[in-house]
Amino acid sequence: MSMNIGILRIGHVDSHVISRIQESLNMAFPKTTCTLITETLPVPEEAFNKIRGQYNSEILLSKVHKYAEKDKALDRVLGIVNSDIFVSNLNFVFGEAECPGKAALISLWRLRPEFYGASPNMELFVERSTKEAVHELGHTLGLRHCSNPFCVMYFSNSIFETDRKQSLFCTKCQLKVEKIVSKLGRGP
Repeated sequence: MSMNIGILRIGHVDSHVISRIQESLNMAFPKTTCTLITETLPVPEEAFNKIRGQYNSEILLSKVHKYAEKDKALDRVLGIVNSDIFVSNLNFVFGEAECPGKAALISLWRLRPEFYGASPNMELFVERSTKEAVHELGHTLGLRHCSNPFCVMYFSNSIFETDRKQSLFCTKCQLKVEKIVSKLGRGP
């Protein structure tokens, strides 16, 4: 059985980055079909927190969830937004996902080298985006954070931790992914 992942843009998102993430997801997950959803969701105004100057990721994730529930052909939906996002108890997050569930979300905002005062670097930007996408989709499969600092499921508290980890699962997490993906679509 294969897994069908849909990529859902929220607001304007660079199409080159999307296509590179799409390629990488096909490599990270066994027997996966990853497609770009033609529809683009508007960035919901109600998610913007004026005091913080950021968007509440829980509101964005709920929009992705509603879309995922609507499209029965997709096993998972990855929302990608180009806005700074947060959850209540943290200054920011790179992404959020249902664990387990059908909806995941990543923000490209803090993944660009320019955010940290560095020169633009498309390869590094795509690599970071891919890691966050694989990480959040891993959560949708029920994977928790991994203690291996090189595993894609390791919790990134900073961009340095994102850069240190690989874009792939460690052996332990990979075995879990393969087991879960093989059960998709078979029922309980």
